[in-house]
Amino acid sequence: MNRYGVFNRGLRRLPGLACFMGGEIVAARFGTPSDLTATLGWGRRRHARRARRVARDLGVPFLCLEDGFLRSLGLGHVDPPLSVVVDDLGIYYDATAPSRLEQLVATPHSHAQRERADRLVASWQFGRLSKYNHARDVEPPLASYVLVVDQTEGDASIGCGLADGERFALMLEAALDEHPGTPVLLKVHPDVVAGRRRGHFDTLSAGAAARVTVIAGESHPAMLLQRAEAVYAVTSQMGFEALLWNKPVRVFGMPFYAGWGLTADHLSRPERRSRCTVAATDLVHAALIEYPRYRDPETGSRCEAERVADWLALQRRMRSRFPERIRAVGFSRWKKPTVRAFFGGSTVRFATSASAGDGPVAVWGRRDAGAATDVVRLEDGFLRSVGLGADLVRPVSWVMDRRGIYYDPRAESDLEHLLQHETFDEALIARAQSLRRRIVATGVTKYNVGRSGWQRPPGAAHVVLVPGQVESDASIACGTRNIATNHDLLMTVRQTNPGAYVVYKPHPDVVA
Repeated sequence: MNRYGVFNRGLRRLPGLACFMGGEIVAARFGTPSDLTATLGWGRRRHARRARRVARDLGVPFLCLEDGFLRSLGLGHVDPPLSVVVDDLGIYYDATAPSRLEQLVATPHSHAQRERADRLVASWQFGRLSKYNHARDVEPPLASYVLVVDQTEGDASIGCGLADGERFALMLEAALDEHPGTPVLLKVHPDVVAGRRRGHFDTLSAGAAARVTVIAGESHPAMLLQRAEAVYAVTSQMGFEALLWNKPVRVFGMPFYAGWGLTADHLSRPERRSRCTVAATDLVHAALIEYPRYRDPETGSRCEAERVADWLALQRRMRSRFPERIRAVGFSRWKKPTVRAFFGGSTVRFATSASAGDGPVAVWGRRDAGAATDVVRLEDGFLRSVGLGADLVRPVSWVMDRRGIYYDPRAESDLEHLLQHETFDEALIARAQSLRRRIVATGVTKYNVGRSGWQRPPGAAHVVLVPGQVESDASIACGTRNIATNHDLLMTVRQTNPGAYVVYKPHPDVVA
């Protein structure tokens, strides 16, 4: 097995590092480990210097790691990466030296590889993806504009990309001069919005301020890029993403996507990038498929770019289902973390009551939502947990219904609406059939407690199962007319099936 030496605690603790590398991670705390395959370091940080020195002394490769271009759902301090790049020559953002990415871009790609790159670009656009994917799309404040992209002060990609802080002022000036009749949107970096870093545009001149609109809130870049007439960047990855949206890109540094004839470059490209002509699909295949290594967000194993793209696109769709702000009314303290988790993508505020002006309100089941008109009703899902809710076992599924709730037939529910009005394609039907077979084969139920030792009695020709319920359950109050107790249910079963062997299974909450 390959053994990789790591010389700082932060990199050792990176979730999925062994998966990305496909080998053992050796913590080099005090001495130098022997028989290493290679040493690892993160970017151009000072901790990587020791790893480089040890690699040189041992005569093994030094591998430089960085976040991939399709990184994660949340920002770096929140979510671990789903992709990293591993470079044995340099690192993609350092234009002063060759990198493995440069060689991959310059390598001819087959027709099949280019088609795959085109499909990935289509998935990127459909999923509205970016490096980070937690923020919502925001409607641009202008119908027509040029987009200028800021970066964080001191970002390693700026200096390594042959640029400096003055390039940002030059970029903004060029955007204003080259598009005299068009407004300019200035996009601030998410870390600047979050208050963790500084940007390059703390103040604007009076002339610039008259034409520049600053996008300072936390907004996803997809719609900004999609609707822009042109994009201006120094070394930001958003310049690359603009190419994925087929936008003209003007670059004032030398990032990995510049110097190939795909962008309008302010700087002269390195000689090594001028030796070949590449298509956009060559760049995409190299940067999104060949160069990064991906980790499946659910299994933790290695996977392909398409799997991560599909998963992130799904998360984006799910996170935008509900309004940006939700007031949750009447939830106990132990349920509050679960409420926040299931409303991922929305900001949840908890309260004891709601009023008509509160906007969207979340409540449990059929509880009173006051005068609120936009209500989301929550309930346990049909595959809930291993353990009971009464024992405070956290659920792995809830239903979230904006029409009613599935157990109350007095009003339409989202489930009823789906069954009556939605069209399910063959792939979804096949998935449902597969899930049904798996549930039956594994014996999975809602709570998954108790033992499965029951055997059918010998000689019993007709066996009837009667599942008991908690008699105060809301589904009985909403969904029954004449039979409302377990005893009445059993008596009715006996009367209608006089010769049957009746098996009564009490509800696990009652047993507990």
